[in-house]
Amino acid sequence: MAPQPGRRAVVRVPVATLWTAPEAVRPIDCPALAGSPDVAAWIAGMDRDQLVGDCVLTQLLLGEPVRVTETRPGGWVRVVALGQPAAKLGADGYPGWLRAAHLADPADADPSSPDPTDVGPAGPALSGPASAAPAPVGTGPAGPGPAGSGSAADAPLTVDVAHTALRAEPDGDAALTGVVLGTRLTPAGPPVDGRRPVRVPGRADPLWATEDDLVPLPAERPEAEKVLAVAERLRDLVYVWGGMSTDGIDCSGLVHLAWRRYGITLPRDADDQAAATSRVPLDAERPGDLYFFARPGRRIHHVGIVSAEPRGGRRRMLHACYLTRRVVEEELPADRTATLVGAYRV
Repeated sequence: MAPQPGRRAVVRVPVATLWTAPEAVRPIDCPALAGSPDVAAWIAGMDRDQLVGDCVLTQLLLGEPVRVTETRPGGWVRVVALGQPAAKLGADGYPGWLRAAHLADPADADPSSPDPTDVGPAGPALSGPASAAPAPVGTGPAGPGPAGSGSAADAPLTVDVAHTALRAEPDGDAALTGVVLGTRLTPAGPPVDGRRPVRVPGRADPLWATEDDLVPLPAERPEAEKVLAVAERLRDLVYVWGGMSTDGIDCSGLVHLAWRRYGITLPRDADDQAAATSRVPLDAERPGDLYFFARPGRRIHHVGIVSAEPRGGRRRMLHACYLTRRVVEEELPADRTATLVGAYRV
């Protein structure tokens, strides 16, 4: 069934790109627009300037829920990405354009599963002024968060490797490749010979994942240093404007994805992330906290993850760097120090 305005849908491909408008796409973007998008090939084919084209807003992972708001001839739908809060753009998620072929009806994923955008016992997504105490831990990107209910056998799983493949049979060939870190999967039965059946949107039969590539969604809020450790695994990953996967990522995408791995939903953009976290005094920050940056009189434009305790006024962070086009860990250079707004804690 084609996505219809007013209805919900879920992403059926490993990584779907959200665009500013259908007319904004470029010839170089064809691999990301295909019915089975090849995001790795798309990124590999771009030059340094194309990596930061402002036609990309963000990316959505397999199983992420959206609300369809408009359809357009040519296979385009305008949606709101419900798992990526963006207070300045829309109260219930990040708006933009997707290829209709990248979506499926939610019932195709798992008719027995709860509404993927229900708020679980842990409370709503992190929100509120940066000066206030943090709000309750948010829900995961495609369902209830760490405090979700259910037995261990059917508890949600998340991908814990950079990439994995899903197979049609436990010992069969890959049916869906490029499934990335932080993707939420619903078990469809017990493991068999090191493979776990999982439900996949748009497919009637379960696919089989390598059991060692999956971990249960945590029941407890993670320590910030554990989140930093996930982000550190992405060191040297290419910077892509709007990127939110282990194929390519931007600064706020790195923060969002690292916390998503533990079932916590942070806003998508850096300025909204600052508004949803709590400011801490400089020199009191700890590894896993966040540094935010803004030019005088401008809104926050960059975020990094504190990677070491400050020493003698010197600070270090892990971040997706626009200038180097890579995820790097480094001491804050003078230009970063001059635009440092402060340190914040999730």
